Amino acid sequence: MKMNTTKYKIAMYFSVIVVLASCTENKNTKDAEPQNYCISKELKKDLKLAKVEMRSVEESITLTGEVESNSDKTVPFVSLVDGVVTETYFSLGDYVKKGQVLATIKSVSLNEMQDDTQTLQAQLAVAKRKLSSVEAMYKDDIASQKDLQEARSEVQIIQSNISKTRKNMQLYSAGSSNIQVKAPAEGYVIAKNISTGMPVTAGGEQLFTISNLDKVWVMANVYATNMRHVYVNQPVVVKTLAYPDDSFAGKVNVISQIFNENERVLKAKIIMDNHNMKLRPGMSADIVLPINAQNKTGLAIPAKALIFDNNQSYVVVYKKDCDMEIRAVTEIASNSQYIYVEGDLKQGESVVASNGLLIYENMKNQSNNSTK
Repeated sequence: MKMNTTKYKIAMYFSVIVVLASCTENKNTKDAEPQNYCISKELKKDLKLAKVEMRSVEESITLTGEVESNSDKTVPFVSLVDGVVTETYFSLGDYVKKGQVLATIKSVSLNEMQDDTQTLQAQLAVAKRKLSSVEAMYKDDIASQKDLQEARSEVQIIQSNISKTRKNMQLYSAGSSNIQVKAPAEGYVIAKNISTGMPVTAGGEQLFTISNLDKVWVMANVYATNMRHVYVNQPVVVKTLAYPDDSFAGKVNVISQIFNENERVLKAKIIMDNHNMKLRPGMSADIVLPINAQNKTGLAIPAKALIFDNNQSYVVVYKKDCDMEIRAVTEIASNSQYIYVEGDLKQGESVVASNGLLIYENMKNQSNNSTK
């Protein structure tokens, strides 16, 4: 009976050892299985994905340039009187309406302008009487065709001077010796060189400049090496540092035929619609022009989706937060928007287009750790 009990205990111990060994083996097997990398909540917030597209292969070049005001709708103001600025009512960048009072100047010159107008009116009356007399003599063959033309020309010149003086006076409203300077046109103040207490002279430096910015000019620098790629009516995309995620479409309107002496470049003018007022005079800009359009297609991805490591390009293909793959690709062409690639990649797949390098490094490190 005792022998049977002993055999029973031995059998039980053997069974427990087998079970424990099996559990240990299963645990070790489970620990040995590599775990998929899962994107963290922090990275998930800023995660941007892009679909792999099949697109026509187009390359591009990028020119530097600057935004300028439309000189056809830009009005510089120069004082027509001598005096001292007593007050200003605008700042650089302000939008002003035509006729809006912008400054006051203390001056005694308005009386002189009024006197000039009266003098011109008197001269016009004399010139008109002379013209009537010459016309009568011309009909009687007493005056020549030349005499008639000179009399008519004299009247026209005086009328033009009167009109010019009246337009100049319309820019001012006077009370004693204080003159109000009014905006000659509506638009934005893009230059200002006037302040309270500053003396001004008639015909002196520009005091301010007003420009309508509904349309602006982007002046691109075309170096000799790029001349063959640039032509009139060529479509372009304009980018600025101020709005890196925005692109502004336009076309080349005019190309200068003379090199700029200082910069040694040709200037290409691009007239841009600017209704959103994001393009401001003085901004630097990149002008992207398509070139070398090819009759072939390729897999297109955003430039930010490409990762370069150890002389090889990669992308991170996203399926789920815990299901991503690193795939090698080869670049075949590029432009400002896309990079065209070949490799183990399919149209319609999603690739990581933000923080790709960080995710790539995390995936690579986890893979290395799991193989140790």
